Amino acid sequence: MKKLLFSLLFLTSTLYALAQPKTPERWTQAKADAWYQKQPWLFGPNYNPASAINQLEMFQADSFDPAAIDKELGWAEALGINTARVYLHDLLWEDPEGFKKRLDQFLGICAKHKIRPMLVLFDSCWDPFPKPGTQRAPQPGIHNSGWLQSPGAEALTDVSQYPRLEAYVKGVVGAFKNDPRILLWDVWNEPDNTNDNSYGRNHLKQEPERKKDIVTRLLPEVFRWARSVNPTQPLTSGVWIFSKDRNMSNPKNWSAMEKIQFEHSDILTFHHYSDVESFERVIKELKTQNRPMICTEFMARGANSKFQTHLPVAKKYNVGMINWGFVAGKSQTYLPWDSWQNPYVNGREPSVWFHEILKADGSPIDPAETAAIKSATGKK
Repeated sequence: MKKLLFSLLFLTSTLYALAQPKTPERWTQAKADAWYQKQPWLFGPNYNPASAINQLEMFQADSFDPAAIDKELGWAEALGINTARVYLHDLLWEDPEGFKKRLDQFLGICAKHKIRPMLVLFDSCWDPFPKPGTQRAPQPGIHNSGWLQSPGAEALTDVSQYPRLEAYVKGVVGAFKNDPRILLWDVWNEPDNTNDNSYGRNHLKQEPERKKDIVTRLLPEVFRWARSVNPTQPLTSGVWIFSKDRNMSNPKNWSAMEKIQFEHSDILTFHHYSDVESFERVIKELKTQNRPMICTEFMARGANSKFQTHLPVAKKYNVGMINWGFVAGKSQTYLPWDSWQNPYVNGREPSVWFHEILKADGSPIDPAETAAIKSATGKK
């Protein structure tokens, strides 16, 4: 019976996709290059305020905190940060006018501090059961214990909700399609992530069965929805799985999801949490596509992904860099990924902080890191 239900789901989603107009083509290489040449060397964090555990708490009316955002982005400006990657959520569109107003206010604060964010529409990572309203408190000692997938498992497997998702994408991109305060749109974060080391394992595999297949069918539609409103900003979705035995310069080595991401993205983006030798190898492999590139997630100290080693290489190849985390707070991403299996409680502490640049009071976790950041950004 379960196989029959999923077969019907795939058939319905395929028919839905076939009924839609043809996806508009991505930017030409010349247009992408011309856009990138106008940008400064891009550097910043994946940002949510320390007071927010997830995307909903950042932007919902009752918890939106412009004062905290203004303070923290002031710290960012002092480091020479000129961009930030910020996650939105489809459930915020339940209050479209209020959400657009708050997002506009957020963009105003960013502009005040000379920061042009890239906005993320959907995300396959962490909790598959998002709910609007008051968000739960952080789980003690656990990395990113309250982050939410968008869309959640229920919406992802219910084709009748796809028009709602389409309205969200067209609505938010359409409202800000000509806004110079926005750098670009990241349409889906790690779309083929099944969270095997976090919620997937701890909650008896509550991810949808064949999630990758569902998202593989839906991702081209999301690109089409976003492109249909003719945004002036580029679109992207970043690849994130690399290994020495899989040369990404050869399209034959791409997964079905990666093929969609590469062939629909105006600007190539990728994630990389490993040593600098691996980082440079991946850059060289992706450079063969002759597209501007931004690394939209890096910097995990325990994985040898560091500012001092990686920023000089990125500047050498003119690759923008977005690290995970800015100010230590409710997301607790200063704790390592292994905290899902062994929470840092009862006095147990990580040997080094995993992510984040600043402590809650705005002081640096490591002054040598902030010195390396200022050196790379040219901030005196």
